Amino acid sequence: MFCGSQSPAFSCKHETHDLLTLVSTCTFDNFLYTERILHQMKYKLIALDLDGTLNTDDKTITPKTRDALLKAQQQGLIIALCSARPVPGLYKDMKTLELEKHHGILIAYNGGKILRAEDKEILHQQIFPRGLAIEVLKHLEHYPVTPIIDDGERFYVTDENGYMVRHECRNNQMECTEVPSLTDCLNFDLVKILMSVRPEELWDMLPQVSKPFEDALVFVRTAPFYIEAMPKGLNKAEGLRRTCELLHISPEEVISFGDAENDLEMIKFSGRGVAMGNACDALKEAADEVTLTNNEDGIAHSLERLLTAGGC
Repeated sequence: MFCGSQSPAFSCKHETHDLLTLVSTCTFDNFLYTERILHQMKYKLIALDLDGTLNTDDKTITPKTRDALLKAQQQGLIIALCSARPVPGLYKDMKTLELEKHHGILIAYNGGKILRAEDKEILHQQIFPRGLAIEVLKHLEHYPVTPIIDDGERFYVTDENGYMVRHECRNNQMECTEVPSLTDCLNFDLVKILMSVRPEELWDMLPQVSKPFEDALVFVRTAPFYIEAMPKGLNKAEGLRRTCELLHISPEEVISFGDAENDLEMIKFSGRGVAMGNACDALKEAADEVTLTNNEDGIAHSLERLLTAGGC
């Protein structure tokens, strides 16, 4: 019924960032129908972390979870993928969930870059100050960490065999270039600095690498073997807030799913924050709900209850 009215009054072809007019070209009668349905919905946007949340441990989306999210989009909800990954690292899941067809949103770099899935238009981007980035990279040379930077299409490292470098390339489907110096090759806009570090050393390294920059930057553990440096105030919740402003959605109309420390602000921001069964303790304590694990269709399990019988 959305785009198949038998006797349309006239066509509606204009497009804005408003949720109610992000619907594809449709007839006026059906636009009014869609508008009425969306106004009745309790939730309008689903924000999804990827690793440990949307993805199982083998980096796939289960058929049950995929079907639940496709159904949610067919009901009119918008899906935003919210990840610490660079933009290319979101493309595989974007295509699996058909976000291009349903006006999905990509929130990459922990909120540092926001794009529309359908045409990859950049809606917002926050840049790491170049001078500060050079200071950080020089500082990291004194510690047993592997800095990894990217220009949005390719990773740059000083040792392509460094700890977890190949994993990061494979995980994001991006190539890697080995360079003599990261500071000398930094001729592009940088959003974050990623550091790989062995898990047994991470918590000792975190205060040491971050202390000189604590007034300007935030250093976050995003995996058992990753630390990320980003401009202060940059996090998934801030990216989600900007997305909600663009779509004229209130935080109360957002459901978010996460599992790690860098999902904490997003979970607190959302009207319904859901922690996966495999989430860290801090996230479980902050969440409104703890669902099943990422390997047990936790997202689908929660959405089946929230979006049925008028729950959406």
